[in-house]
Amino acid sequence: MLSRARRVFPLIVSLIVLQTAAPATTPAESDRAVCGTTVGVASPPSGAVTVDPGTDLSALTRTSPAGTTFWLSPGTHKLASDQFGQVIPKDGDVYLGAPGAVLDGQRINQAAFTQQAADVVIRGLTIRGFVAPLNQGVVNHDSGPRWVVEDNIIEDNEGAAMMAGIGQVVRGNCLRNNGQYGINAYRSSGGLTDLVIEDNEITGNNTGDWETRVPGCGCTGGAKFWSVDGADIRDNWVHHNHGAGIWADTNNNDFVVEGNLIEDNANEGLFYELSYNLSLSGNTFRRNALPYGQRRAEKGDNFPVAAVYISESGGEPRLAARTNLIDIRGNYFTDNWSGITLWENADRFCNSPANTSSLSCTPVAPAVASCAQPGIATAPLFDDCRWKTQRVLVRENTFEFDSETPGCRSLCGRMAVLSNYGTYPDWSPYKAWTVPEAITFHQGNQWSDNQYYGPWTFVAHDASRTLSIAAWQAAPYNQDTCSTFDGSPGC
Repeated sequence: MLSRARRVFPLIVSLIVLQTAAPATTPAESDRAVCGTTVGVASPPSGAVTVDPGTDLSALTRTSPAGTTFWLSPGTHKLASDQFGQVIPKDGDVYLGAPGAVLDGQRINQAAFTQQAADVVIRGLTIRGFVAPLNQGVVNHDSGPRWVVEDNIIEDNEGAAMMAGIGQVVRGNCLRNNGQYGINAYRSSGGLTDLVIEDNEITGNNTGDWETRVPGCGCTGGAKFWSVDGADIRDNWVHHNHGAGIWADTNNNDFVVEGNLIEDNANEGLFYELSYNLSLSGNTFRRNALPYGQRRAEKGDNFPVAAVYISESGGEPRLAARTNLIDIRGNYFTDNWSGITLWENADRFCNSPANTSSLSCTPVAPAVASCAQPGIATAPLFDDCRWKTQRVLVRENTFEFDSETPGCRSLCGRMAVLSNYGTYPDWSPYKAWTVPEAITFHQGNQWSDNQYYGPWTFVAHDASRTLSIAAWQAAPYNQDTCSTFDGSPGC
């Protein structure tokens, strides 16, 4: 389970590290594969109720006491033939599938397991063919607390394979080819805490291509997190999703993302947006954002699309977490469109019409209404009303880049820390170069002790300012102290 020691670590300005050569090997897909394997619990545990195909699982659940274990025997199991055919567990119910047990939504049922019972276990089932509406999920539809969803295949559904509740554990699942998300960690009644997402294969999701159907919806990804306080995302294989691989969006905090293989996602491998306090370590990022980068380059868009996109997100000591930084350390990046982009939209802040999360405010501001003139023009609101990209350390990573990336047009193979010229709204205190100056020089964002292979370039301050290695390392930017480039000496 998630261990959350609520300690605060100081901002580390100078670092003593050991440089190592580029890894000779990276994680193999075969070591992470769940999809294509056989799942299931071979025989019913003592005291379990055996459920054969054709048995009404919904009715059996209603008439059984809380804490019953159900073992679904091999074959295809179906619910009632209407959209609201569903199973409503009781506290502590356990649903086990034998090898070959399939729960089929028939392209009729919207959800498989619903309502808010606590401590439910779903294990060893193949769950497919459900048609959850947009932004809804098939398993744990109503975000019940402390569910364990383990060793299942949840595939070929509409909506999300699952929602998430407080303390949910998602382990060892194949979450494949679902219409919107593999995981949608959103809870309508309030924030989520203490999620564990580990050893899953999350692939091929967003088959509905929702960003095309609803432009700007921000409603896709292999896994999407909203207002989650405390998440461990470890040792997953996140690949070939039609959008971002992992996307944390709006007031998430205290994420540990480590040991994952994140590759071949159409957009960013990791998108951390309007969020706080992240430890990103020991991951491999391969071939992410190639389609997205190519599309933007073809339009002449010079924004630095990246494998890891930190957008209006930073370290915040006032929020309890296991780090007070965004600490990007010891990861391996190879053949992505670009490396890491740190971005802050000068026009996007609490109470600004440009904020697409219009009902949200930063957790350190008193309220949305407080972020207005005249108070916003002075401390503390001048700082607290912004989701600030601050206290980001990029250190001890390896970055490899192939100069022959198709469609590059000199717009790939970049690192970036930048903002835009502030213009909107007319009462904004962040106009002109206020935020580009802040994110580049004054918010503690620092690259150091990295290893680079290939023809990398760097963007700083704003999208028009491209720097060579020498300029990036020199004043006034002073980035990548003690880093090496194609084997050059470090410190």
